Amino acid sequence: MSRILAFEGVDNFRDYGDYATHHGARLTRGVLFRSAHHARATEADLRKMAGLGLATIVDLRRKSERDREPSRRPASFNARVIENDIGDVGVAPHMTFVANNELTPESVRGFMIEEYRRIPFEPRHLDLYRRYFQAVAAAEGPVVIHCAAGKDRTGLLAALTHKVVGVHDDDIYEDYLLTNAAARIEERAPTVQQNIRENTGRTPSVEAVRAFLGVLPDYLEAAFAEIDSGHGALDAYLERALGVDADVKARIRARLLA
Repeated sequence: MSRILAFEGVDNFRDYGDYATHHGARLTRGVLFRSAHHARATEADLRKMAGLGLATIVDLRRKSERDREPSRRPASFNARVIENDIGDVGVAPHMTFVANNELTPESVRGFMIEEYRRIPFEPRHLDLYRRYFQAVAAAEGPVVIHCAAGKDRTGLLAALTHKVVGVHDDDIYEDYLLTNAAARIEERAPTVQQNIRENTGRTPSVEAVRAFLGVLPDYLEAAFAEIDSGHGALDAYLERALGVDADVKARIRARLLA
């Protein structure tokens, strides 16, 4: 069965469970989902989401992003929503970058690496990641995590989850890189290119747009390297920054590993 769930108006929706772990158990399928934002969900999409039995939705976007593209919910929606307004300056870093820099594959890669070095330590993300892990440990039911594109803030959180439960590194990166197949990059690139042209007067190359919409192993590697640099080890970061101590890890593994 494909990890990618077909939705009409929600990109990059997929199950990030069902991976083998170092513990000999397997990560459960149908409990952990990740996606892009839900603002363009169709009625069919909403019915499909309702059928997943979601108990928690973690919206990693800034308040300004949520206000600009508010999420659509099923009529019977009663899931817990985790979000916050911490540190919202109104203009997302990638928008500032697009407005003030020449877009080339090389410049995009450099920007994204710097973003990944920042993401693990931003106060907004620390709060949201911490509350996510608490919800998962509490066994409240299936969860979906998402940001705008479901690839960076979401991708790091999914990878951290995989680290907590002991998923092998090759599978962690395989899941992370699946964005490049699930995010409809080729289909979306011309529209994004046109939007940038209209907003900045500059036309980026298609290659630069593809780089902006996709992910590379370098990005995730940069985040983990920065975590190691700032805390000495991933486990120290998980415990000190996110409250994922030995007890929380044990509860998460008991819930998610079959």
